[in-house]
This record gives sequence, C-alpha cells and structure tokens, in this order.
Amino acid sequence: MDAIQQLSSGLDTIWVVLTAAMILLMEGGFALLEAGFVRQKNAVSIIMKVFVDISFGALIFYLFGFALMYGKDVSGLFGTTGFFMGGDLTHIVLNISHETYWLFQCAFVIAVISIVSGAVAERINFRAYILYTIAMTGLIYPIAGHWVWAVNGWLGKLGMVDFAGSAVIHALGGFSALAAAMIIGPRIGKFSANGTANIVPPSNLPLASVGAFILWFGWFGFNSGSTLSATNTSIGHIAVTTMLAAAAGSATCILFTMMRYRKADPPMVINGALAGLVGITAGCAFVSDAAAILIGAICGIAMVYATEILEARRIDDPVGAFPVHGISGSIGTLAVGFFAQPDAIREGTAGLFYGGGFSLLGVQALGLVTICIWGFVITWGCMKLIQLIVPLRVSRDEELVGLDVGIHGVPAYSQEDGFLDLEQLKKGQ
Repeated sequence: MDAIQQLSSGLDTIWVVLTAAMILLMEGGFALLEAGFVRQKNAVSIIMKVFVDISFGALIFYLFGFALMYGKDVSGLFGTTGFFMGGDLTHIVLNISHETYWLFQCAFVIAVISIVSGAVAERINFRAYILYTIAMTGLIYPIAGHWVWAVNGWLGKLGMVDFAGSAVIHALGGFSALAAAMIIGPRIGKFSANGTANIVPPSNLPLASVGAFILWFGWFGFNSGSTLSATNTSIGHIAVTTMLAAAAGSATCILFTMMRYRKADPPMVINGALAGLVGITAGCAFVSDAAAILIGAICGIAMVYATEILEARRIDDPVGAFPVHGISGSIGTLAVGFFAQPDAIREGTAGLFYGGGFSLLGVQALGLVTICIWGFVITWGCMKLIQLIVPLRVSRDEELVGLDVGIHGVPAYSQEDGFLDLEQLKKGQ
C-alpha cells in the first residue's frame, strides 16, 4: 500500500511540476505578445518588466505572499503561517509536497502581475513598476486568493467556484490593470485634442501572434494542471473545453470584425483567442463542450466592445489587458453560475440552466464584485502611495525617445552592423 501511495505521489508531483513549467513559459508568451503590440522603441522595456514579474514575484511570494494566501486562516480573510515556507502548514493536505504546491501557485502569481504590465506599457516608471509588483504579488493577489482558494476562505465557504482563476487571477488582474491605466494616463499622442483615438501601429504582429500561441499552449497547464493530480479523470475534458473556448473566441472575432470593420482585425483576433481562454478558466472542469464554445464566443465579442468603450473614454490600454482579462474573466466567473453541469462541482449543485436555481450564480456574482472592487481600489491606493516615493510615469523626453533607450540605455534592435570601436568612441568624447 505504501508503494502505491508513493507512486501516486510521485506521478502527481511530476504532473504539477511540468504544468507549473508550462505556466511559467507563458511569461515568454506575455513578453512576445506585449513586445509585438507596443512600438519598437519600447520592446526592451517589456522584456525587463517580465523579468521583474518572474524574479521579484517569485521572491515576494516565497517570503510572505504564500503565507497570506494559504497560511492558517484568520476569520476567512488571510493566512498567518507559511512565511519563508516555514511554520505550520499541516492544514494543507495534498498528495504533493508543500514545496511543489508553492511552485505551482508561484506560476499563477507571476501571471497576475503580467496582466497589469501590458496596461501600463510604454510610459510607467521602472522603479514604480517594481514597487507595484511587490504590492500585487505580496498583498493584493494573495489576499483575494485566500478568500476563494484557502481552506477556510470566506468566499470559498460560501460556495464560490473558480477552478483555475477567471476571477482570482484574470478579473482581479484586469481590474487592477484598469485602475493603473486610469491613474497613469494615456500615452503621448494616443488621443487627439477632440478626444478621438489615434491608431498606434503594433511593431511586430507576427511576434505578437507567436506570443499568443505560447500563451495558448501554456493554458493547458494553467487549467489541466489545476487538478493537482496526474490521475484525475477530468484532465481530458478540461483540455477539450480549453481548446474549444479559445477557438471559439478567435473564430468569433474573425467573423465579427469582418462584419464590423470590413476586415478581419489581427490584434482583435489574437486577443479573441486569449479572451476565450480567460473565459473558460473558471468553469473548464464543470461545463459542457457546447457551453465552452458559447462562453468563448461571448468573450470574444465582449472583448471587442470593451476595447471600443475604453478608447471612447480615453483610457489607454496598449495590449487590451482589461478587455481580455477583466471583462472575459468576469464573464467566465458568472458563466459557472449558468452552465455548471449537475453534480460536476459537488453533489447537489448545478448552474441556473441545469435546474440549480440562482444560488450558485448569486455566490459567483458576489465573489466577482468583491474581487474586482478589491483589485481596483487597492491598486488605486498603492499607485497613489508609490507616487509619493517615486514618479509613476517617465518624463516626457524619456517617453518620446522610448523607454528602451531612455530608461534602460539600449535599443531592442541595433541599426548598425559589426562592432563598436571603444577606442574611437573614447577619442570622440
């Protein structure tokens, strides 16, 4: 019996580590997607922010973020053990070690901050971004995650369902991104004096599309890995609903933009696939294949409208972080309350369309509103506090010349061939 248990634990450990690695690979997807969407002069800035996400995010989550999220509960609000991965964590009962569980959750927290990164691209001060990364990975996300996913989190005890994070990761990240974009303001030249939006051409759409494909690939780890078990029989179904929702989001955006703009809009199509992925994340284990297609399609169309609304309100979101994550994450969270199949979550529960009444839908709505308000308000407060320490935004000259040269001192793409002669450069001085 011990040998069987050992084998089971070993398989689950391999599964969780591999899927965590898939999620971490998504940072490469974020880097390519955002670098392709922004202007060439800001590509290095995107890469540097992704390195901040991974390095600072992992360290802060290890030091105290994991403790606040999964430590011993206080009134359903936050944890108090697990700092430096020490202390009493016996309440976390899994078939994998606590270290393995930390690695998987660390991959999630890094994804959250990367959502905000895109919304403030091309104009945020690098030092301010580091401080906000610490706030998000050490406080904002862990507290919200505790409410839903911890053993005695108050939203989880009410019955809120968010299998892989449409609310806790994507809606939270999306509304945090919205707050950050509103505070920091639009890029220079994005809007005309009369309020009309000017087109800022992406620097490299093939690069952005490769980033989207990497994110699509990583999402199978995101969703299927959330089973935390290599032998869970729902892994195949989770993968199928993930695939179908993404395909529906992309296909819907192709057709919808052809009708609306007379041409299939490449950035919208890229974000349409991501919107479908975000939307299915909460219910991927609990809804049917047909529901997954419908959820993906709704998220794709909603993302297009949300992008237009932001521009009409003169809110500059260079990569569509809020439409993709904030809006689609909200739709996906509520969709569980409509489409959850009978007994798929737990015995006696079902969505509204399967005879479950409004009970689950009401809890989903309560949890969603709470998490979105938390992300928006605390991000707003953190940004205001950071502004007292360092400037939130780069100078006008730095923004105009580009953050790559203005902040990091190196362009993404060299215009010269060969090597630089250092001696000649010194003589020129």
